[in-house]
Amino acid sequence: MSRLRGRPARWPAFFLITALFSACNLPAALGGVSPSRLTPVAGRPSPTPFQPIPASPTPALVSIWVSPDLPLPLQNAARRLSRVGQIPVSVEDSPGTAEIRLEPFGQVPLATWTFALAAPFPTLEDETTLQELRSVWTGEGGPVERLLVSLETAALLSPILGEASPTSVEVLNEQDISARAWSERPAWALLPFESLDPTWKVLAVDGQSPIQQDFDPGAYPLSVPLGLSGGSVDPDLLAGALGWPMGNRDPGRLTTVMITGVTAITRGVAWRIDASGVAFPAERIGEWLRSADFTHVSQEIAFTHDCPPPDPYQPTLRFCGDPDHFALLQEAGVDLVELSGNHILDWGAKAFLETLELYRGAGMETFAGGANLEEARSPVRIEHNGNRIALLGCNIAGPQFALATDERPGGMPCDYDFLTATLADLRREGYLPIFTFQWYEAYRDTPLPNQREAFRRMIDAGAAIVSGSQAHQPQAYERYGDGWIHYGLGNLFFDQMWSIATRQEMLDRYVFYDGRHLSTEVLTAYLEDFAQPRPMTADERAAFLAQIFKASGW
Repeated sequence: MSRLRGRPARWPAFFLITALFSACNLPAALGGVSPSRLTPVAGRPSPTPFQPIPASPTPALVSIWVSPDLPLPLQNAARRLSRVGQIPVSVEDSPGTAEIRLEPFGQVPLATWTFALAAPFPTLEDETTLQELRSVWTGEGGPVERLLVSLETAALLSPILGEASPTSVEVLNEQDISARAWSERPAWALLPFESLDPTWKVLAVDGQSPIQQDFDPGAYPLSVPLGLSGGSVDPDLLAGALGWPMGNRDPGRLTTVMITGVTAITRGVAWRIDASGVAFPAERIGEWLRSADFTHVSQEIAFTHDCPPPDPYQPTLRFCGDPDHFALLQEAGVDLVELSGNHILDWGAKAFLETLELYRGAGMETFAGGANLEEARSPVRIEHNGNRIALLGCNIAGPQFALATDERPGGMPCDYDFLTATLADLRREGYLPIFTFQWYEAYRDTPLPNQREAFRRMIDAGAAIVSGSQAHQPQAYERYGDGWIHYGLGNLFFDQMWSIATRQEMLDRYVFYDGRHLSTEVLTAYLEDFAQPRPMTADERAAFLAQIFKASGW
């Protein structure tokens, strides 16, 4: 189971700049690509490349021109080239004097550069079409009035999107795009995949999103092939000499972690499982959960054969679960089980220790609780696709009898000195820590003042992400320093049908790439039948996210 700023002048200045650059062969007003620099392409390039021109007899010297539209790392690699095999290389200043051109949309593709359509994180829309994107780009109207882009990105995407409109497309230095987009919401931006960060929401285009694992580059319209045209050497030999990566998005460097809210397979959830089967709660969102590389739940109760038959109207708050219902977690693809819950020792130490054995037997990792204090303090360390991620958590709300000591099992108490030191150690070891809190329940969408202070303290100590596992009602987000905070996700598998707020659910799919937190994808669900979350409708999701973003101060 384990898958362990300043505001630059817009178009008058831009036209002057592009007019000056035209002498250097840059695209005129981004409306197309100079024939001397790129192979002319009508509309979107065909996914089927031209056949390479047969190599001529081995030359004594090969001359190469490097397009200034190529991404800078690829340009630098090409300009450093001195030999292809035994053949010396001459790097030319003009495409007309070169035997081989290294350029976007070359005849023989050597790499693919992926771009993302992004919007500020508190954006309600989730997707668009290439047609709508082109309409914005060309000034024909669309979902937004402003599209932000760097000059380098615009040059690469103009052959796909067409002639840019000076009224809707604003060209900026890439480092200035985020601040401008946030100040001019709603706004879109086109960014190289590797330039994403958690302040952006990635919008799917024609159903494809580069932050998702089922991403199909061949079906995605914002992928640009980069390669060679002309021929006097073996393309494979040239590719080996260049050492270019296959692209700027390598699925072998991507890791996703799904963090969820409260799970308690007891009371109404257990009653509904007995009536409809153990897979019933996960039937409508199971694919979300299983699709992540690592899926987390905060399971609040222990399983025991002594647990009485479930009663959806149980008057007491002493909870337990039937061991036969443990299969729900397996059905949901759970890998990581948080043990910070308030009710984990409701049926005593024996039931809790037996539950630990269930998790271990299924290959699930546990954290924020354990057989004793030492085990409860131990973080889970994940190494996957070159990403190092750690999970650590604690319970500040109690009750005291549910917390681990040297002699008894339970949840991890919140010893801030220990936590601060541990987070710093994890950072030094190269891990990105995800820290989870079992905070005091508030039934509000904004955090309590002391909650905000404590969550920020963990970011200051080294956590990359801090998430609240206590909330039965979803709470706000915050971007704090270099970290990401979600104060509470709401329920996952729990039976609180008594209010809209307790039926609203959030699941955070965190995307890590090349050793950093790249993006956060927010999934939203609505609880039905005491046990079964379903994906929200478009209208439900828009209204709910608008509420959460308002609570976040956005």
